[in-house]
Amino acid sequence: MARSLLLNSVEANMDRPVDPSYSRTRWVKRISVAALGTLGLLALFAWGPAFLKPSVSRSQIRTALVSIGPIESTLTASGTVVPEFEQVLAAPISARVMRILKKPGDTVRKGEPIVELDVTDSQSEVKTIDNKVAMKENEQGELQIILENTLIDLKSQLEIKNLEVQSLELEVGQNRKLRNEELISDEQLRKSEVQWQRAQIELKKLEGSIQNAEKSTRAQLAGRDIEMNILRQEKQDKQRLLRLATTESDRDGVLTWVVQEVGSVIRQGEVIARVADLGSFRVEATLSDVHAGRLVPGLPARVRANEAMLDGTITSILPTIKDGVMTIVIGLKDRSNANLRSNLRVDVYVVSGHKDRTLKIKRGPAIPGEGMQDLFVVRGDVAVKIPVQIGLSSFEEAEIVSGLMEGDEVIVSDMSDYLARKEIRVR
Repeated sequence: MARSLLLNSVEANMDRPVDPSYSRTRWVKRISVAALGTLGLLALFAWGPAFLKPSVSRSQIRTALVSIGPIESTLTASGTVVPEFEQVLAAPISARVMRILKKPGDTVRKGEPIVELDVTDSQSEVKTIDNKVAMKENEQGELQIILENTLIDLKSQLEIKNLEVQSLELEVGQNRKLRNEELISDEQLRKSEVQWQRAQIELKKLEGSIQNAEKSTRAQLAGRDIEMNILRQEKQDKQRLLRLATTESDRDGVLTWVVQEVGSVIRQGEVIARVADLGSFRVEATLSDVHAGRLVPGLPARVRANEAMLDGTITSILPTIKDGVMTIVIGLKDRSNANLRSNLRVDVYVVSGHKDRTLKIKRGPAIPGEGMQDLFVVRGDVAVKIPVQIGLSSFEEAEIVSGLMEGDEVIVSDMSDYLARKEIRVR
């Protein structure tokens, strides 16, 4: 029964007429919502792409203009400034270090000693050589006396034999006269002639012996002279090494390294000190060996030392390559520039190519090197991605082979985050 009463009440309410003001309000709301929706769709189609397109602020990017002019192709290397001249002092003898007279960093004058070595053994060797020289001189004197006496004896025998030959010659002459007068026999004449001929042969033999003795004397004395000269030269060498045992510098400079331990034994030829001339410098640079075919002595180079850019040339290329790295030596025009310091790290740019006139642009992170690259060109408030062929490149500029024209404004800052886009907005 209660349910019947409720249904009757609902039906009665549904049969009532709707208020006109309420209907208008609902109609206006529906129209407004539809209009707003339509306007929203129109705005989305009109301005939506602009808002959805990525953008960059002009203050956050760096741009450069394409221009025409000369350009150089450079290879970048890492360099170290080193003294142009460095004297390496080696131990003249094997000896013990007695005193270290200078320390690294000290200024050294020409002729100033750096290290004092123990030369006792070398001094003993010099004395031994002196004794040998004295003995050889004594032996040479004795030998000369013996040889001179031998020559005197031979010459005396020669004079006697010469007189004998002359006497026999007279005797033969007399015997021939006597034989003609038949006062002596043929046998007696023949006997005297044989004695004369024998004496002549013995005379020639003595003359030959004297010549041989003189040659032998000269040879033996010359041999002794050679032995004496060898000993004297050995003595001079030892004395010179003794003078060098104080390891004197042969030029003004700065001591860059010296042996550290007093009492340590240094072998002959081992390095005991290094003296650098800090008045002039050169640069030793390293770079990848992939560039080996492009490098030759004489190529120009630029060296950035602090804020200075110094000109130079490759003076030599070291033949050894280690772990894919090669070393070159750069000679500087201004070798005494105030920005140069020993062991200073510098940037080196080797000029490997050159063009007098071409399209070029200042380099930035967006242009890492040669080859085809995508760059953004600013056109109004939009930057459009364009493929660009990069040719020669230096540490400051790059050649434009194709893709750009003179006057184009190109974003050269890092744009790697936008390379997937064809264009971006520039605010």
